[in-house]
Order: sequence, then C-alpha cells, then structure tokens
Amino acid sequence: MCKGVGYYTLAVPVGDPNFGVLMTCHCRQTEKEQRAYDELRRLSNLDPFADKTFDNFDPDIPGVRRAFVRAKEYARRPQGWLVFFGNYGCGKTHMAAAIANEALRNHWKVLFAVVPDLLDHLRSTFGPSSDVAYDERFETIRDVPLLVLDDLGTENTTPWAREKLYQIINHRYNYRLSTVITSNRKPDDIEPRIASRMYDRTLCEEVTLIDAGDYRRLSLEQRYGRRRKVHT
Repeated sequence: MCKGVGYYTLAVPVGDPNFGVLMTCHCRQTEKEQRAYDELRRLSNLDPFADKTFDNFDPDIPGVRRAFVRAKEYARRPQGWLVFFGNYGCGKTHMAAAIANEALRNHWKVLFAVVPDLLDHLRSTFGPSSDVAYDERFETIRDVPLLVLDDLGTENTTPWAREKLYQIINHRYNYRLSTVITSNRKPDDIEPRIASRMYDRTLCEEVTLIDAGDYRRLSLEQRYGRRRKVHT
C-alpha cells in the first residue's frame, strides 16, 4: 500500500478529516515494534542466560520443587508478582531467567536485569556519551509488561539507588504490572517500603522461600549422579 515509503494517504474527498493525513503503514508499525522488542532483548542481557530453561533445571534438588512448580506456572501466564528468597546457588537466577526466556518465546515484552547492573545502566544515562535519555530508559524499566529483577538487596545502598529502585517497584505495584523478584537477603533486610509491597497478597499470592544448598558447590560426580537418578 505504501510502496515501501512507510506512510500513505487515504483516497477520500476534500473536506474529509483524513484528507491529506499521512497514515502509518502496517509495515512501518511492524518494524517499529520489532525495534522495540530488539531493544528490550538487548537491555535484558539474556544472552548469557540463554541456556537457562526449565528443561535443564533439576527439580529434584532438595528444597526447590515448590519454587520450580510455581515458576513454570507463572511462565505460562505471567500475572501478578512472583518473589523468591533463597541462599546463593539454590537456583533462583536459573528459574528467573527461564521465566524470562519462556516469556520472550511467547512474544512477551520482558526485561531481565540484575538489580545492581540495572541501577548502573540508569546512572550511565546521565553521562554525556549516553545515546539514550534517562527519562526514556527509566520509563522503559517502569512500564515493561514483564520485569524480572534478580538479586534484589545486593545493590549499592546509596540514597539515590534506594529511591530509584523504590520508584520502579512502587510504580509497578500501583499499576499491577507483572514482576519477578529474587533475593538472597533475609526478608527482614529488604527496604521496608519495598518489602511491604512484595508481601501484598492481592498482588503476590505467595513469597517462596527456597531452602536448598549451593548447587555450585556440588562435585561433578554428585551432579551427574543426581541427574542419572532422575532419568533412570
């Protein structure tokens, strides 16, 4: 219809409100949506986590099955908030990335971010060499349909960082935007304003505590034996 220009006009008589008005062609809109999707994918930094799926997660590790089931259910229909607390190496990041990867495959707009890195990205937009404005980046983070925040509580606790993080979480809380949060801190150590919203049962049905050891500390023999037991 637009012959590759990206815009077209309607064949309407003079005097019609749409006479001479440039209409955005479907091809241009599709291109715009693809660019937005690609930008979210780039910002999500999911490439290092591309191998984190539900298929290669071992749900028979003691203490993780409940969280695994909840994560798979959420990935099929990301609504409300999902919150995981647990020690280092218990599988929180793997499950969070698996949710994000599944959502991307289902054409959700999703942003996966480790919280300290996310705040660093925001700080970088203040620099003169930044190719994106702070307001634009902040709005993207606040409003993305699915936001996955990994390692809440490990960020630099400056007043600026605390306030920016609160603004993001409070906005998503007020607008009921789908959000996944993981943390290796104790629930009582989370900033009270944020913790209060994480525990709201109208938005988060259950805060899941993962009582599992550090999978990274298992020997290769222990890991292999565990997997072999699962598949025999």
